[in-house]
Amino acid sequence: MPHTAGPQTTLRASRHPFVYTILIVPFGAGTGFVTVALAFMATKHGLSVQQGAELVALSVLPQVWKFFWAPVADTTLTRRRWYLIASSVVALGLMAMATLPLGPATLRLMQLIIVATSVACTFVGFSVESFVAHLTPESDRGRTSGWFQAGNLGGSALGGGLGLWLLNVLPAAWQAGAILAGVMLACNFALFYLPDVPAESRGTTLGAAIRNLGTDLWSVMWSRNGFICAVLCVIPVGTGAASAVLTQAEIAAHWGAGAETVEMVQGLLAGLVSMAGCVLGGYGCNRWGSRRAYIGYGLVMAGVALAMAYLPATLPVYIGGSMAYSFTTGLTYAAFTGFVLDAIGAGNAATKYNGFASLSNTPIWYMGLVLAAVDTRFGHRNMLITEAVCAVAGVLVFVAAVSISRLRRAAPVAA
Repeated sequence: MPHTAGPQTTLRASRHPFVYTILIVPFGAGTGFVTVALAFMATKHGLSVQQGAELVALSVLPQVWKFFWAPVADTTLTRRRWYLIASSVVALGLMAMATLPLGPATLRLMQLIIVATSVACTFVGFSVESFVAHLTPESDRGRTSGWFQAGNLGGSALGGGLGLWLLNVLPAAWQAGAILAGVMLACNFALFYLPDVPAESRGTTLGAAIRNLGTDLWSVMWSRNGFICAVLCVIPVGTGAASAVLTQAEIAAHWGAGAETVEMVQGLLAGLVSMAGCVLGGYGCNRWGSRRAYIGYGLVMAGVALAMAYLPATLPVYIGGSMAYSFTTGLTYAAFTGFVLDAIGAGNAATKYNGFASLSNTPIWYMGLVLAAVDTRFGHRNMLITEAVCAVAGVLVFVAAVSISRLRRAAPVAA
């Protein structure tokens, strides 16, 4: 493997993880354009709050099921080639989403473009995650996780905030799409700073490679570490799902926030703040351990949601609450990558990482729909309270799961 020989070891030791910040930007931007730009414009172009939430849910849906096609990235081509292909498709998808007028008449076509772009984003993720798993020393996983997720959330803010701003200030929508597409393609230059990582299937048939991959994934999932990580992935803790609901024009207006405020708060500022949260969260993982940090960060996020629910519905509260929420989202995302890297090792990294990532996107997907439904029926305050209550309940489930795993491990020893 290219990361085990002498020269590659020197290269690995000298590489700053900021390169992963750049490479993962298209992954975040493809989702961010939907969750910020399209979500904000939905209710302004004749769609309901629920339809706006469904657009966001569609962009997350392939992230829930991407585990099923992750073996394609692990067993064919190289990580560099997959990245070049996928980032190009994401660029085209952003161009199409920006250019197509949003409204009831174009809703189905927009949904199709969203899904296709999201699938391409998964292959961007497969590539970068494999680079991280193969080329990162164990002692540097926490720091690298922070920089990696900084690019993810920063890219989301870039696609969402910059995308919404460009759509509002440029005379033609295609110009906004062309700028976003150009930024996505420019990220490819960061590949020059990494050695390529070949497919896992060299010298074997595709069928045999997939069987070996399945065995590897099964052993990870059913280990004690894997079981605890899987539980962390499915509980509704640290999802950041409320941000997509708060972005919608009708809901933001409750706090007195207009288009310009949403562009800044949920776009550029959210990106900078969440990136800072990612970097600091990664260092926190090195100090406290990724799993413990994830639970702590998730409880802080629940506290932010409660504070925003009970404080007066004013513009400063919207701005301050959204910034605090974005910061804690960065903390939790960094911890997620840290505890998954601890569990999977390097082999078949795309499939194993995304086995957990698919699980982790499940609560993001269903919490987005749940929070939108609660907001529609019971109001904005109860939506935020629901977010906090679900997080606390998720922590209790995790504590129970850890206790059960300890009992299972102790039973053979006692016998």
